[in-house]
Amino acid sequence: MTTSAPRVFSGIQPSGGLTLGNYLGALKRFVAAQDGGSETVYCIVDLHAITVWQDPAKLRHATRELAAGFIASGIDPARSILFNQSQVSAHAELAWIFNCVARMGWLRRMTQFKDKAGKNAEDASVGLFAYPNLMSADILVYHATHVPVGEDQKQHLELTRDIAIKFNNDFGVDFFPIVEPVIEGAATRVMSLRDGTKKMSKSDPSDQSRINLTDDADTIAQKIRKARTDPEPLPDTLDGLKDRPEARNLVNIYAALADITPDAVIAEHAGQGFGHFKPALADLAVAKLSPISAEMTRLMQDVSEIDRLLGAGADRSGDCRTDSRTHARHRRHDPVAPLARCGGRCSWPWTSRRSRPGHLWAHTISAPAEPRCGRKEAASGGCGNHLRKDPACGHRHQETERCSKKDRHQGIEAQHKHNDDEHPHQCRRHDREKHN
Repeated sequence: MTTSAPRVFSGIQPSGGLTLGNYLGALKRFVAAQDGGSETVYCIVDLHAITVWQDPAKLRHATRELAAGFIASGIDPARSILFNQSQVSAHAELAWIFNCVARMGWLRRMTQFKDKAGKNAEDASVGLFAYPNLMSADILVYHATHVPVGEDQKQHLELTRDIAIKFNNDFGVDFFPIVEPVIEGAATRVMSLRDGTKKMSKSDPSDQSRINLTDDADTIAQKIRKARTDPEPLPDTLDGLKDRPEARNLVNIYAALADITPDAVIAEHAGQGFGHFKPALADLAVAKLSPISAEMTRLMQDVSEIDRLLGAGADRSGDCRTDSRTHARHRRHDPVAPLARCGGRCSWPWTSRRSRPGHLWAHTISAPAEPRCGRKEAASGGCGNHLRKDPACGHRHQETERCSKKDRHQGIEAQHKHNDDEHPHQCRRHDREKHN
């Protein structure tokens, strides 16, 4: 297996409204990865969002708000690649290739489709069923090696690995890397402030169940003070929180915000009731989150700048895919350089770094093109300057004799029949009916 350069990829769907769960489970980790020495690619996956009905205006707003959340949380567009998915057609094109690689049984086992479609699975969109293939394309089009994900997305990473392995085995190549999920830390999964057994979600009807990244300092503190807990004090060891989901959730949130372990939190606050612990957590949350809220508000006042940054990120993302194209061409011994016109079996120009991955993988999985005639056609048309059966000419003439100027002017055209499909070089100076 060829070793790929470390590259981190992750994406978030612009479903509207970033929460503390998004920050602790994703954005905060993305910032840490940005400082970890690996190349980082972060994507706002707006194509995933349209697997269910979206109001276009609201989707645009949610996309920009999410971009503001990335930047306000510490993602630097100059150091990381940040863009929205729909600006780069490579994602959708590779997803179609993966639709032909992945198996129906694999997708039927995806629990998220069952959860989202529920009893109305027959009315769900095909996109909702097949979107794990698009997720795999998002990752593998950049040859990402590591993907930070929550526990609920781990199954999709396993599918991505299966697709990469099957593609490599099917076509005898060592092309796609086997992606490793990055799941670590205290608050990988942040739970609801009202029910410690449910994930914190923007879709929960109660706004008190979550902390939004757009909440001001007073709102953040008020939500933490009203968070559901139990009457027992914090135990001496973490094992004492085993059957106390709400208490364990607040301890995990504190640990993640403070960059310490849950055990360290317990050691510091053991024996304290929540009347003491909640104010300490509220102060910490306000200190960490209120600057993010203020910066998001500032950024959303100039959406043209957000659009500019996303467009620049989409352009930069082509640098990663250019490496992939070069790798694929070398695997098939294709001499054509990237960003040049294809000289194989089509005339697609590689003028845009954002385009043509479907063409790329067609070259990867298909046989090399037969040699083509490199000589310019005569001004009168056809290969008239070629000797009969010239081995240097790759045109697929099925006649044993070539059509030449001499033949045409001596009036012996009737000796060979022309077929438009089989012999593309017709005699242009004579009425075609005379040949038939």
